[in-house]
Amino acid sequence: MRSLTTSRRTLLGAALTAFVATASGCGSPQGSAGDNSSIDVGVVYSQSGPLASYGAQYAEGFKAGLAYATNGTGKIGDRTVNVTWTDDAGDPVKAVSAAKDLIGKGYKVLAGSTSSGVGLQVAPLAAENKVLFVSGPAATDGLTGANKYTFRSGRQSYQDVLTAKAFLGDGKKVTVFAPDSAFGKSNVDAVTKVLGGAGATVTSIAVPASATDFTPFASQIKAAKPDLVFVAWAGTTAGAMWQALDQQGVLAGTKVVTGLDIRASWAGFGAGGAKLNLLAHYFDGAVDNPAYQALKAAVPGGRTDLFHPDGFAAAQMIVHALEASPDDADKMVTALEGYSFDSVKGKLTVRAEDHALLQPMFQAKLTGAGDAATATATGTIDAEAAAPPAAAMKG
Repeated sequence: MRSLTTSRRTLLGAALTAFVATASGCGSPQGSAGDNSSIDVGVVYSQSGPLASYGAQYAEGFKAGLAYATNGTGKIGDRTVNVTWTDDAGDPVKAVSAAKDLIGKGYKVLAGSTSSGVGLQVAPLAAENKVLFVSGPAATDGLTGANKYTFRSGRQSYQDVLTAKAFLGDGKKVTVFAPDSAFGKSNVDAVTKVLGGAGATVTSIAVPASATDFTPFASQIKAAKPDLVFVAWAGTTAGAMWQALDQQGVLAGTKVVTGLDIRASWAGFGAGGAKLNLLAHYFDGAVDNPAYQALKAAVPGGRTDLFHPDGFAAAQMIVHALEASPDDADKMVTALEGYSFDSVKGKLTVRAEDHALLQPMFQAKLTGAGDAATATATGTIDAEAAAPPAAAMKG
């Protein structure tokens, strides 16, 4: 194992050097289309905007995954993979415009979508134009089964909720606290199906995305007196939200379950972090395998984070698809359906019937506070146990 890891690191370093010469950098939203000897891949993601930190991790993971999947060459056969990076700023209108521009230039492969709202708008374009679309961190369940050309390289909300189910115990009253957005609604729907389907009564509190004062919403939770509060949140207001829930006694008064966000957000849990029951898509140290070691060697500071694996897996999936056919999207789709591969989180499988990405999930607790906070795995939910129900393919 050690010699394999060392070899991967050597290859990764060489590939990243070559990659810089063949792909436009993350710092620029523009990139040039390749010549006849290259294969063009367009990445439309949140380089700026409220989810920029997620997008940065995704991009770093993608570069590392491309190097890993091509054994340090950055090529499919004799053809160089040319990546164009385009910023959507988390805006579906900008994302659709960028995707149309890339498709108009002849790109057959698109990736990205940090935002669920963006992913849901780009997916129909993939079907309309018969191009492969591998979405990124966007967690909305609506992308699973969206159409035959749409895949995902991250987890979906249903998998989060299945991981949370173990925390409910004998409780029967559940409140979902989430933003009034595609991401939030996806979580409400998933909790209703999973925990409601298991006999719990599920209600929700939809918080406007523009909210900065969370005290009134914390008061609503206390008044509801739930056995479990499922908090689905993302973005820069998380710190203020957690502070309000802690100050209003919600964290001490009931069992609160939430997803573990990127490491930079952990300080935002404040003193209440140790009171939370955490479900985790991923955190550094959750696993150790050759893909993780390659990613760790590639990211700044050697510390991986929440959405690095999504970018890494996206590159692996795209390389596999391009190896089947660099120019025919239908053959790419066929190659990905049912594809199982070893990635940062462990073994991932693309379910053929609806393109759900089956993957392990984690349960965790935090110790310490602020920058000294540390996540420790308390359990692993295997890929089959965390598998969402199959969705009907819509197109």
